[in-house]
Amino acid sequence: MSSNHKRLPMGGRIDREQPVDFTFDGRKLAGYRGDTLASALLANGVTLVGRSFKYHRPRGIFSAGPEEPNALVTQGIAGRRQPNLPATTLELADGMIVESQNRWPALAFDVQSVNGLFAPFLSAGFYYKTFMGPTRRAWMFYEHFIRKAAGLGRAGTDPDPDRYDISHSFADVAIIGGGPAGLSAARAGRADRTGFPARRPASGGAVRQRSGRMVETGRGRAGELRNRHPDEADNRIRHL
Repeated sequence: MSSNHKRLPMGGRIDREQPVDFTFDGRKLAGYRGDTLASALLANGVTLVGRSFKYHRPRGIFSAGPEEPNALVTQGIAGRRQPNLPATTLELADGMIVESQNRWPALAFDVQSVNGLFAPFLSAGFYYKTFMGPTRRAWMFYEHFIRKAAGLGRAGTDPDPDRYDISHSFADVAIIGGGPAGLSAARAGRADRTGFPARRPASGGAVRQRSGRMVETGRGRAGELRNRHPDEADNRIRHL
């Protein structure tokens, strides 16, 4: 199992007392509670995480949020297989099985990277005219090969063994942003139901990054804001 030799010795939003084991492309790695898949891969020195869509050029982690264009992975196996998940938003869990996408036979050696040699002849939109002939039915022949090359991850075909509950959440006031300003506004509000449409599993915003402490435990400035009036606000404020 690889060590976290690229990780800083202290700081961050992780709990170093709770190690987490996971697998990426068959390679066993380790991270910590609070890691995303992206941060755990970087800590283990893994920088190649995918291939570009068209030319299959090597790609690394580009961002830190849901806008990530390169590190799209497939999580799980069989009926629990989920493709095209950004590694930057995927919370690390013990026993997680993840694989890279859009490569064959392996990420480090992708046969389709040979497409890059033809880049001067494959300009954007070239296929709109190239595959129109020589006969009207020629497209039916080309389509088979184009569809096999299209897409990134492959969805699973097995039945999903899990069952899911559905929650319909409503809010009188929706506050965009779960940082100190948003939390303070929620505390000061008079609405019966206040909601946070959040893209992250925990609130705190920039405070979490500056303090380097887990907000869920109630520590740091964001933790103080969350716990200031628990009897008054805890039942009113929800993540949506």
